[in-house]
Amino acid sequence: MKLLRRKFFHFIAGAAVLSASARAASAETYPARPIRLVVPFPPGGAFDTLARPWVEKMKPLLGTMVVENIGGGGSSLGAATVARAHPDGYTILLGGSLPTVNEALLKSRPLYDPFKDLDPIAGLGVVVFALAVHPSVPAQTLKEFAAYAKAHAGKLSYGHAGVGSTNHLTGEMFKSLAELPELVQVPYRGAGPVIADLISGQVAMGVVAVTSQSLGFHRSGKLRILAVTSPQRLAAAPELPTVAEAGFPGLTNQTTVGPVAPAGTPAPILEQIAQAVRTALAEPDYRQQLIDSGFEASPDTTPEKFRRRLEADVRFWTPVVEALALKID
Repeated sequence: MKLLRRKFFHFIAGAAVLSASARAASAETYPARPIRLVVPFPPGGAFDTLARPWVEKMKPLLGTMVVENIGGGGSSLGAATVARAHPDGYTILLGGSLPTVNEALLKSRPLYDPFKDLDPIAGLGVVVFALAVHPSVPAQTLKEFAAYAKAHAGKLSYGHAGVGSTNHLTGEMFKSLAELPELVQVPYRGAGPVIADLISGQVAMGVVAVTSQSLGFHRSGKLRILAVTSPQRLAAAPELPTVAEAGFPGLTNQTTVGPVAPAGTPAPILEQIAQAVRTALAEPDYRQQLIDSGFEASPDTTPEKFRRRLEADVRFWTPVVEALALKID
């Protein structure tokens, strides 16, 4: 009997060693097939704008990445898909501040826990928002728009990228600071549809990410950006005033975007992807490409630094959500 027990324990110990060896070998050979990158918004917004050039930069570093847009729920549907995926590094999310804040603060019944179910990998870039209006709106500044909206109470609306998105929170904070309770919020499934309806005049104002697309529409006169939410003027558009300069310093905010993985993904794989991000961001041409698109690069990034940034974003938005008594389910 003792001999049988010894053989049994030797078998268990051997299996554990083999399992550990298999995990190590898996991490060493990663990636062995294409990586699925879930973008939690439809094409046309900041996340998609960041995703497409980034997957090209990853080809020589990590191999092929396949982008899959899963919009809905202010990013919740796409993020939840990744949170439930197998933690092997082959399904990752282009996540960040927006999905984290959405699920951590605005859901009575969250689809996932953004800190327990997802592991941050690296910050890729920092996004700021633009408060833009249709050209027919007779306002050149945010204060002029506030006055115009008060004069047309209940008749104007603004669009955002989804209920619970930081675009939405920025819009509601603007309503509060400008005392515009009757400015109607219209949720969309991403920034692309917001911009389309803003250009066509379906909504008077939109809170959209600053991207090469939104800057292009501003410069062509198809929409008018009144202010941006960055702490300083943007290198890509120094002519645009900040919200602080426009008289609304409380609107200043930024959102970090970067890849995250299902919780439990092996640390060597997380670090391999993080190193690939750092390698790409070390290239001056790629950093300039981000800047020209309205983003700020995050070259000094690690999984832990990215996590701390996301935690800070949740702390920033917590009093705003509580003051506005926002819940989205």
